[in-house]
Amino acid sequence: MSEVDVFISNYTLVDPEIYQLWIDGHTASEAVTILNSKGLGQKTGASLELIASDVLDHYRTYSLLEKLLNYPSKLQEQFIFQIDPQTRSFLIEKYYEFDDEVIREVLGKKLSSKNRKDLDEVAEKTGKPLKSCRRQFDNVKRIFKTVEELPGITTDNIKNNFCLPDELAKKYTCIVFTACMRFETSKKKVQQMSFNNFRICCEAMIDNWTYHLSGTDYNDLEMDREFLFELRDLKILMEKDKEHKQIPISIDCEPADNELRFRN
Repeated sequence: MSEVDVFISNYTLVDPEIYQLWIDGHTASEAVTILNSKGLGQKTGASLELIASDVLDHYRTYSLLEKLLNYPSKLQEQFIFQIDPQTRSFLIEKYYEFDDEVIREVLGKKLSSKNRKDLDEVAEKTGKPLKSCRRQFDNVKRIFKTVEELPGITTDNIKNNFCLPDELAKKYTCIVFTACMRFETSKKKVQQMSFNNFRICCEAMIDNWTYHLSGTDYNDLEMDREFLFELRDLKILMEKDKEHKQIPISIDCEPADNELRFRN
């Protein structure tokens, strides 16, 4: 007789709606209340107890998956959870998505444990659950620590290490760039700027002021030194800024011919 080893497993089921509630930081009981208010019980004929049991089961699965989601490459290599490629990409992308208003509050701050403890203020200001704010903060910190010193194009490094889609990786590139440059984003003059405003500025600086296409020995989180040296020529203009502002432009009005003549 021949012996055969058999392994039987089911694919891990992911409910997009419940997963989104988990991502948003809602507790299991809150998720049950939200689903019930949307009429899930009436649509499916399921009792409230059955809905609660299903939600708890999903939440336990997502909690186990979270350790792997912190390092997406491991999620692709593991064999504990049977997940098809499409679902795996969905899990990763949703986990690393963020709210612009939350990131705007975090942008430019040190990614320290002290600032993480102060996220309750961010949650209160943005109206987002504290758990969601912590997830977003931790994701930013994790990506920053991973790619800040890697050579090459940062967006590609993020995509390769965290399996993120191009658009989301570009957003994280701007966050990492802001952190590396230590931009002061809380100054009064820029307080009204949204995350998207900063993103536009950062992308322009990365494309034009950094070692964007200088080879694999550099990355686009470093300012081009030759460019910085050229900026010294502007220092003379900066020093005479007051003189330039004091140059008068007078308006001479001659009623005789009703002509306005401008002269320096």
